[in-house]
Amino acid sequence: MGGEGLVGMEAAAAAIGVSVPVLRFLICFVTTIPVSWAWRAVPGSFLKHLYSALTGAALSYLSFGFSSNLHFLVPMSLGYIFMVLFRRYCGILTFFAAFGYLIGCHVYYMSGDAWKEGGIDATGALMVLTLKVISCAINYNDGLLKEEGLREAQKKYRLLKCPSLIEYIGYCLCCGSHFAGPVYEMKDYLEWTERKGLWSRDSKQGPPSPYGATLRALLQAALCMGIYLYLVPYFPLSRFSEPIYQQWGFWKRLGYQYMSGFTARWKYYFIWSISEAAIIICGLGFSGWTDTVPPKPKWDRAKNVDIIGVELANSAVGLPLVWNIQVSTWLRYYVYERLIQKGKKPGFLQLLVTQTVSAVWHGLYAGYIIFFVQSALMIAGSRAIYRWQQAIPPSMDMLRKVMGFINFAYTVLVLNYSCIGFMVLSMHETLASYGSVYYVGTVIPVVVILLSYIIKPSKPRRSQAHKDK
Repeated sequence: MGGEGLVGMEAAAAAIGVSVPVLRFLICFVTTIPVSWAWRAVPGSFLKHLYSALTGAALSYLSFGFSSNLHFLVPMSLGYIFMVLFRRYCGILTFFAAFGYLIGCHVYYMSGDAWKEGGIDATGALMVLTLKVISCAINYNDGLLKEEGLREAQKKYRLLKCPSLIEYIGYCLCCGSHFAGPVYEMKDYLEWTERKGLWSRDSKQGPPSPYGATLRALLQAALCMGIYLYLVPYFPLSRFSEPIYQQWGFWKRLGYQYMSGFTARWKYYFIWSISEAAIIICGLGFSGWTDTVPPKPKWDRAKNVDIIGVELANSAVGLPLVWNIQVSTWLRYYVYERLIQKGKKPGFLQLLVTQTVSAVWHGLYAGYIIFFVQSALMIAGSRAIYRWQQAIPPSMDMLRKVMGFINFAYTVLVLNYSCIGFMVLSMHETLASYGSVYYVGTVIPVVVILLSYIIKPSKPRRSQAHKDK
């Protein structure tokens, strides 16, 4: 880049309060939208796969440099080699190899510190790519299994034959979708590229126009960035280590924790809204039609967050369904459900292991580990409150509503307390912020969980009509 161009980048970065590397990433990230739109005009499946691969690699190079593509090649190559040579074990081999390499990159680059200080590297994109490579290998592994006894997700996404190399690379790097997700399945990618299934032009309705939904996502992105830029000067993370924070009373410190978490979430809402627009405009985000009259198109495959669902969550149990939706779905399909033994119900252990995998995927910072352990406690406590609520007879409607409000308040409190660890990352800062409010967001879930073993809710009585059935 020439001197004038660099000066221009520095001026533009200073104007919006980010570093030059972050600005370069944002430009490439937003460019995924027109790049994805242009995919629609590429003829033939082979050329579409080639276009997906080349544009993804080019955007990675422009955003992170040449080394990024070398990093991406490692898990991609290992996953494909395992699928070709060791199909019977390719799922588990790819899982540990891809995660091992990702952890190595997390440790080497210490990406969390870089992100906090305004820098950026390819580790975030490698995180998304890791999940895609693993799911592809596991689904190819599942193709060896008999359909009887498989879960619905396994039946839907299993691969009976190995994807070609160009299909595989196109899937991994598709138009830069690995920058921030969403994570999607190889089978969906192939059907979309080959115009089969939902995307078949021979189907009754055919694929819908994506432009209205794309515009909505772009407007949402602009609103989210505006809110974030407005709030962030008032609620900086640095305040937690300043003397003035320690001078505040309990309620003001707790309120500041809430506002810090609330502010930070708008940054993620912006990123996911842009990625949603890119996946919608190329058509891959289409997930079917509603049952309404007239039917309306659904774009659930592109959706990574439900903003209202997060901010007004009435139960922590539902948070994975509205926050980082596609990654939560991946964790459910490829970790949580596969830990459940046949004939047994899932318990706290499966939840804790799943949250631990999620923590390691984000990086080996104490703040991540603590946050996801906190999340497991938060969800378990919320389930206990819900069970108590459901045990209340319908005749006591007001008490049921009170319990519902308690679950909502519990979720808001514990979520915004817990997420400070996710943002500050270090053990010292995490424990200091938690300790400043007397660990209230840890004590309450533990107390609720312990009480659930003492105050066991009775099962709701079934109606006589149900019994007769």
